[in-house]
Amino acid sequence: MLQERIIDNEITLIPYYRNDAVSLPWYQDADVCRQVDNREGPYDLALLHAMYDYLCAHGNCYYIAYKGQLVGDVSLRDNAEVAIVVCKAFQNLHIGRRCIREMLNLAGEKGMAAVRANIYSFNAQSRRTFESLGFYQTGEEWYQFDLPGDA
Repeated sequence: MLQERIIDNEITLIPYYRNDAVSLPWYQDADVCRQVDNREGPYDLALLHAMYDYLCAHGNCYYIAYKGQLVGDVSLRDNAEVAIVVCKAFQNLHIGRRCIREMLNLAGEKGMAAVRANIYSFNAQSRRTFESLGFYQTGEEWYQFDLPGDA
């Protein structure tokens, strides 16, 4: 069972539980859907459930609570891929940066050697965020962060 992860006095990561009333609106925003999934259209409930079910079955998935309000989600899959969504109203507050840093901590706890992220070439905002944390480009739309090893 996943435990809450307290990042700081503003952000807590809460283990995913089905909460369509809160999470579906994030995936109704066309800009967010394009940033995350390069989709033209919004998610419906079936797609939303399939996505969350997959993330939970293949890693750790959390809601992002900012000052007590759920504002997005972040996941670290068993294959060391990290993904994050912050709803548009809460972007540019460095929420994503702090959450990704916490996923790097989680990856270290799991003994992962590196973490990777798929970032679309047009998503300059995410690219800047991940690069500011030390991720480097390994492919056209792939970035990697190497965790310190025992070597």
